[in-house]
Amino acid sequence: MPEQSNDYRVVVFGAAGVGKSSLVLRFVRGTFRETYVPTIEDTYRQVISCDKSICTLQITDTTGSHQFPAMQRLSISKGHAFILVYSVTSRQSMEDLQPIFEQICQIKGDIQKIPIMLVGNKSDEAQRELDASEGQALASKWKCSFMETSAKMNYNVQELFQELLNLEKRRTVSLQVDGKKSKQQKKKDKLQGKCSVM
Repeated sequence: MPEQSNDYRVVVFGAAGVGKSSLVLRFVRGTFRETYVPTIEDTYRQVISCDKSICTLQITDTTGSHQFPAMQRLSISKGHAFILVYSVTSRQSMEDLQPIFEQICQIKGDIQKIPIMLVGNKSDEAQRELDASEGQALASKWKCSFMETSAKMNYNVQELFQELLNLEKRRTVSLQVDGKKSKQQKKKDKLQGKCSVM
């Protein structure tokens, strides 16, 4: 498939089992899967508003293992923004993000201009190994944004992607595609069989 210049590419990294696919599927499809299925690499698309026109938010859900370093480097070089996910139930999953973060710095250079979100997923779980303050401290060290989420409870999932887009300074990107339409226009669009993604 030829690459489109109006794509906005977000890459999701994290250890196996932290809930990367669950976050992406919850955002794109509104669904949650209880069973764990390992990912090699999946790409999802969502239509968003970008610089007052419509573009495609392309979300790359990467493998949790480090078996494919070339794929990881390619994902970083093509990515416009990054979501680094760990599970609040696993300290090791947070530590596993360090080499990925270092590789993003190495490939992208000045990361101050790159939107990066550090995400503590599974915030609904009772058996926590990490407090929110520890995630916040790492985000401060890395000079990136931080948020806790729960794909299962649909907590902060939409907000995560909106906040990531808010961090983009070089262009205006937003999840609201039809924010400017009047109610009458929306009704008219519905009657014509058109649909709008929220």
